[in-house]
Amino acid sequence: MKHAFLDHHSQTESPIHHLDARAKIIVFFTFILIGVSSPPASFLLFSLLAMALIGIALLARLPLGHLLKKVLVILPFLFVVTISIPFMKKDAIGGGYNLGLGGLSISQSGLWILWNVVIKSCLGVFSIILLSSTTSFPQLIKGMEKLGSPKIFTMLTSFMYRYSFILIDEMYRMKRARDSRCFGGRWFWQSKIIGHMIGTLFLRSFHRGERVYLAMLSRGYHGTMPETTGRRFGLEEMLFLSLSPFLLFLRIYIA
Repeated sequence: MKHAFLDHHSQTESPIHHLDARAKIIVFFTFILIGVSSPPASFLLFSLLAMALIGIALLARLPLGHLLKKVLVILPFLFVVTISIPFMKKDAIGGGYNLGLGGLSISQSGLWILWNVVIKSCLGVFSIILLSSTTSFPQLIKGMEKLGSPKIFTMLTSFMYRYSFILIDEMYRMKRARDSRCFGGRWFWQSKIIGHMIGTLFLRSFHRGERVYLAMLSRGYHGTMPETTGRRFGLEEMLFLSLSPFLLFLRIYIA
């Protein structure tokens, strides 16, 4: 079974997809760095960063609706963590808004903190989604290795990516077997069956992973993945990398 929940649209044909993974890692990391380090009141800079990311998405021929849905997924988690900050943060000198509900008030500094967390998280997640949507996972891992990432980190990440498919496949097989036995799942005492399924899923995935690893060893695996011929930095990569100093210029002179 083929899954593409991590690098969906990574096989699309576009100028951004054909770029070297190292260039895309550097540029999108710059987007995240500039966004995180900017003051909360840098509305112009945040707008320019968002427009630049949208422009890259359009150049990469990615559906904006799909990207927006992925970004919006993080909002419930952000609000669960930060929604209480405007009510807890107290301004030293004025700056609050009385809601007229039993003395309930919202502080201005708390609202700034909420805005700061939400906008920077959305820009950072948007950058990561664009990177994963324009670069296949093997190319991303190879690019990280060439940029000097620790070998143990890239190896563990690569195995986690590949073995996640095994886990999902085993889960789907068990779900089909469960549904074929007319499992209702509407009663409290049936939760015991779910517990047994989780334990069985772990054991089956573990044993299948061992078989996959033994198969890799029998085919000559010795701790590193086979090298693939990667493209060299060309004019397209240099033009794309020029975004990084431009973003740094905006950060210094606009924020």
